Amino acid sequence: MKALLLVLVLVIGVCEGGNLRKHFYRKTCPQAEDIIRNITWSHVATNPVLPAKFLRMHFHDCFVRGCDGSVLIDSTTNSIAEKDSIPNLSLTGFDVIEDIKSAVEKACPGIVSCADILALAARDSVSFMGKKPLWKVLTGRRDGKISLASEVFGNIPSPFSNFSTLLQDFKNKKLTVHDLVVLSGGHSIGVAHCNVFSNRLYNFTGRGDQDPSLDAKYAAFLKTKCQTLTDTTTTVDLDPRTPLTFDKDYYVILKQNKGLLQSDATLLTTKISRNIVGELTNSAKFFTEFAQSMVRMGAIQVLTGTQGEIRNKCNLINS
Repeated sequence: MKALLLVLVLVIGVCEGGNLRKHFYRKTCPQAEDIIRNITWSHVATNPVLPAKFLRMHFHDCFVRGCDGSVLIDSTTNSIAEKDSIPNLSLTGFDVIEDIKSAVEKACPGIVSCADILALAARDSVSFMGKKPLWKVLTGRRDGKISLASEVFGNIPSPFSNFSTLLQDFKNKKLTVHDLVVLSGGHSIGVAHCNVFSNRLYNFTGRGDQDPSLDAKYAAFLKTKCQTLTDTTTTVDLDPRTPLTFDKDYYVILKQNKGLLQSDATLLTTKISRNIVGELTNSAKFFTEFAQSMVRMGAIQVLTGTQGEIRNKCNLINS
């Protein structure tokens, strides 16, 4: 019986992120998670768009080389890093991560990875409004030593993708169709630049037409915001109903054909994904499923044990 229990514990550990575990720093830096939460909350209190920024940054980090903090590394004269690739140029909040890292280093030098700081800051920022963690973050990640802009396009899902392409992107990371639809709920907060969806307004099939799947009244509203195909400065809320509140409304508007991006709208194009969208309009279901998918995403290709390093600064590889 004891042997069976041990096997079950090991299986659960593997399913929840391999060598990652809850409260990894309990003995080596017991105050780490409190420091990260408190500084994150202090920044979000004065900058309410940070939750969307950190959630997106964490996502972009995990989909390239795994959740190793490589998106935080600066480019050098010899190498262009991930953060300077086109899909990542709109990422912001790196200064806040460095602020958190500096405070953690003062408390516990060389102990807490930047990859874990980013994962915790993403969770804590989104959880700020309710003042309770919306998902658990298993810790123990190590920091990667490589960051290449050339690897970004082939790994981060595109806002222009159809369903089959998105699904393959997620399968490549050992995530499921369910994870795809659930994690798309991150678009409950945040904005998108006009140029990543204006083809749906003005040139959907290359004939100067509008995407027929987009709600007509919503399309008319979007045209008042985005008046050209090439507008790269104007932004529009991904969720027009509650743009600063992390909730299930993303799926409500999606069912109304008001998903902003092509990658949103395509979730309605297959029966299985449509059914999941319908289920996630239930608030309790959404929060439960999102929490589970975030644990799975946060475990993508993680470095643990003696792999990688613990960076002294999140933007620089240790010399």
